[in-house]
Amino acid sequence: MTQNQPLRHLGIIMDGNRRWAKNRGLPTLEGHRRGYNKMKDLVKWCIKHGIKILTVYAFSTENWYRSKTEVNYLMNLFRQALKKEIREIDKEGVRVKVIGQKERLAPDIQKMIFEAEEQTRKNNKFLFQIAISYGGRPEIISAVKKIIGQKIPAEKITEDLISQNLWTAGVIDPDLIIRTSGEERLSNFLTWQSAYAELMFIKKHWPDFNERDLGEIIKKYHKRQRRFGK
Repeated sequence: MTQNQPLRHLGIIMDGNRRWAKNRGLPTLEGHRRGYNKMKDLVKWCIKHGIKILTVYAFSTENWYRSKTEVNYLMNLFRQALKKEIREIDKEGVRVKVIGQKERLAPDIQKMIFEAEEQTRKNNKFLFQIAISYGGRPEIISAVKKIIGQKIPAEKITEDLISQNLWTAGVIDPDLIIRTSGEERLSNFLTWQSAYAELMFIKKHWPDFNERDLGEIIKKYHKRQRRFGK
């Protein structure tokens, strides 16, 4: 039986903000606000539990098709995170990395991302990787285009080479991916990187997720045996 490995990298699909709000008779945007606050808590919980990398699915490439009001609200939440939270994150020794089609974001958000990444670049206590305007398939297409641009012969293309050209280059693949709100699919999240990740799906909507839930999930993860196909 294969020895289990430590939980180093956690990926999470923060689903259910809108359903959470609807169930309580609240505006959709309030669900996103509560979800944003929960994401801040999650960073602290992960550090406390010894996790070294957290990747959150904050905004997918498909989310651009939502209403203009909802998209604008989410973008303003990103602005708030990148402007108001970065000082505290930096003090905690957290490095911030944003992955996705950043060119689709407003210029001021792109600038704030660059500044946040530069400000926290040397921090090595914890990596907070935020997937914004992200899609797993677009990421793979981007990697293929980079490789073609480098004029690398087909026989030289390996899994490692593709990994080195993804937006997550230099970051280990996730050990565990959690999705909240009862849906049981990855929805274009870390498509390449999730090949051997453990998957867990819980019924709670994201704003209801708490530290006890995370602790229980970590316990379940450690009971699993990861064989990586061997």
